[in-house]
Amino acid sequence: MIRQAKTADIPRIIDLLHQVDMVHHRLRPDLFKPHTTKYSEQELQTLLSDDSKPIFVYDVNGVQGYAFCQISEAKNDRLLQDRKTLYIDDICVDESARGKHIGSALFEFVREYAESIGCHAITLNVWAGNDAAMHFYQSMGMQPQKTGMEIVLS
Repeated sequence: MIRQAKTADIPRIIDLLHQVDMVHHRLRPDLFKPHTTKYSEQELQTLLSDDSKPIFVYDVNGVQGYAFCQISEAKNDRLLQDRKTLYIDDICVDESARGKHIGSALFEFVREYAESIGCHAITLNVWAGNDAAMHFYQSMGMQPQKTGMEIVLS
C-alpha cells in the first residue's frame, strides 16, 4: 500500500535516507559526506505538514520505500509558460527490498498523483554515474530534459 507519510514513519525514513546518502557518497565522495541524512527528524516533521512537499511511503509489512516530492507552479512568468510541475526530490527503496517492483509502484503512484492535481510534467535529477537510477527512470518513460555540467578545480 502506498500512502502519505506520517510522523510515526520518520525513524524508518531516516534509515532509508542513510541508504541514499551512502549511494551518493560512494558515487561522489568529493560532494557527499558519509553516514548522514539530507533531513533531520525535525525537518521531516516540518515537511510532513507542507502540502506542497508531499512524501509518500510504500508500506507493506513496514515502510520499504519512499518518494519525496515538491510541487511548483510557474504563473505569469516573463519567460516560462504557465505550468504546474511535480519534482521528485528523492525515491528510495530499501536495499533488502529491491527487485520487487516497489520503485515502479512508487513512481506510478506519484505519476497518478501528479496527473490528479493537474501537473504538466514530472521532473527529477539523477547524478552522472548513477546508471541504475538512470536506467530505472528511463524505463518509467522519463527522458533527459537538461544536463548539468562541472569542472572540478584543484
